[in-house]
Amino acid sequence: MSAPDPQPVRISSVPVQLQALEPLLQQVHAAVGDVPALLATAEEIGQTAPMPGEGNTAKLWELLASVTAVDVAAGRVLEPHLDALAILSQSGIETDTTGAWGVFAAEGPGMKLEAKRTANGSFVLSGSKPWCSLAQLLDGAVITAHLPDNGGRAAFAVNLKAPGVTAETPAWTSRGLQEIPSGTVHFDNVPAIPVGGEGWYFKRPGFAWGGMGVAACWLGGAVAVARDFAAALTRAAANGREPDQIALAALGEIDRILNATIGHLAQTAERIDAGEAYAGEPDAVDADGDNPDDASHDNPSPWSDALRVRGTVAAAVERVQTLVTQNLGPGPLAFDEAYGKRMADLSLYIRQHHAMRDDAQLGALTLKGDRSW
Repeated sequence: MSAPDPQPVRISSVPVQLQALEPLLQQVHAAVGDVPALLATAEEIGQTAPMPGEGNTAKLWELLASVTAVDVAAGRVLEPHLDALAILSQSGIETDTTGAWGVFAAEGPGMKLEAKRTANGSFVLSGSKPWCSLAQLLDGAVITAHLPDNGGRAAFAVNLKAPGVTAETPAWTSRGLQEIPSGTVHFDNVPAIPVGGEGWYFKRPGFAWGGMGVAACWLGGAVAVARDFAAALTRAAANGREPDQIALAALGEIDRILNATIGHLAQTAERIDAGEAYAGEPDAVDADGDNPDDASHDNPSPWSDALRVRGTVAAAVERVQTLVTQNLGPGPLAFDEAYGKRMADLSLYIRQHHAMRDDAQLGALTLKGDRSW
């Protein structure tokens, strides 16, 4: 069902700028299902990709959305690699970023990863970390760990090929993102380089920017599903079955949703690059990512922008998927490999959004005055 030639997703660039992405998207298309090839492509992209907050945030999000529109799993491979490079750049530390990288910041019940200072002042990590996607294939990762003194958390750069790192092979039964299994990694006195100090990982504006980068990937998946629908209607019309009013109404609603969502991302990216998104030192969520700190008109939280963007994109994805599946029915889900894979991959990926819990965070920030209305 998908168009044979991958097409970029436009957020703010002019068409001629987007054309530069086409050879890369062809390369991604050729590597679909081949994770080592996708990781190699991610490494290549990382050498020239823009970083958030440095003047080309919209172009970064176009890149992420465009790759994900080709294949959701490809976007799921690329996004954490670029995020890790951005985190390391923002921290100012010097470390070898050769190879493919990930970001592991999840917590899980009964698991704890601890950072301990050695006699010579360096750090080692011991314990377990859940939800470590592709850990067996990655070269390095930015990983959050608990500090011994006060229980706070900090980020560390870790060589995943070092002795003492053991990545489990997860029982990954999901039909979505089948090639991106996320399992537990165990660490036994593994050397680690501090990245930014205690709490820095969560309090930096880049934490919010990274969350919006994930939303750009979700957007790319929604655009691809919408393109699938439009292509199906076009083929049906060519075969003498003109779309009825219900199908046209669905396509019209999808167009409204995507245009509004893309406009929101373009505006947010522009504000980030102009330094207008936050006045003064930004607040963020706490170390567990659950509770917003104080915010006001004079000192807004970067995380409120992330919650707005992520919530808006997540709602758009789910509505687009619903409209398309209602109109196309079970046939393509059952018999069209590319369409079925896209739907399954995107349905799992979007569950990184915490739905009403994220809206509750945003509501708390809004109540404290972090709003433009």
